[in-house]
Amino acid sequence: MILVDSSVWIDFFRGNSTPQTDALDAILGHEPLAIGDLILVEVLQGFRLDRDFHQAQRLLTSLTVIDLGGRAVAIQAAHNFRALRLFGVTIRKTIDTLIATRCINDSYALLYSDKDFDPFVDYLGLRSAMPFLA
Repeated sequence: MILVDSSVWIDFFRGNSTPQTDALDAILGHEPLAIGDLILVEVLQGFRLDRDFHQAQRLLTSLTVIDLGGRAVAIQAAHNFRALRLFGVTIRKTIDTLIATRCINDSYALLYSDKDFDPFVDYLGLRSAMPFLA
């Protein structure tokens, strides 16, 4: 299962061509994709027009929607944040720590363009979806 981060969805809906949006476009409808509940909020809240909001909502909720938090993930996310800090890395957004931790815990590959996920790949075993899609 590939979980797609808001950093990719936002570029995708804006029509920005990046390696990640090109990969997403190629696998939509062909690979099992998931979106986190908090990612769903991040993406949908950015639409100004009702028509665009509803169209995006239909697409995104047709995917598997994953609950990102919960007690166990919250505690492990705090451990992961602290572990990265020992490597000299401070993650800027708590939500990224939750997303990465959920992916690590459940062996989801993450399709992202936000560089804040790189330390999770480098130090904690997060799987980037890009090598599998290239």
